[in-house]
Amino acid sequence: MDVIKGRIYKHFKGDLYLVEDVVYHSETKEQMVLYRALYGNGLRYVRPYEMFLSKVDKVKYPEVEQEYRFQLQDLESKAGFVEPK
Repeated sequence: MDVIKGRIYKHFKGDLYLVEDVVYHSETKEQMVLYRALYGNGLRYVRPYEMFLSKVDKVKYPEVEQEYRFQLQDLESKAGFVEPK
């Protein structure tokens, strides 16, 4: 599974985020995901790539139905806009 820039992901706790880019830590070269909250004042966050793609801890959160920490959303336009290819 890959993280897709420019797409919206749902966190397992319910909020939506826009993935802005995949970046690298300047010292360790660890791959990170840069994403923006689609609520409040739109804060930007960074999280390790592997953590972004990790599965939800079902022991800690047994009530959560979502399998992954962040799940890609397939949103359609209410106005019927179709993205050009």
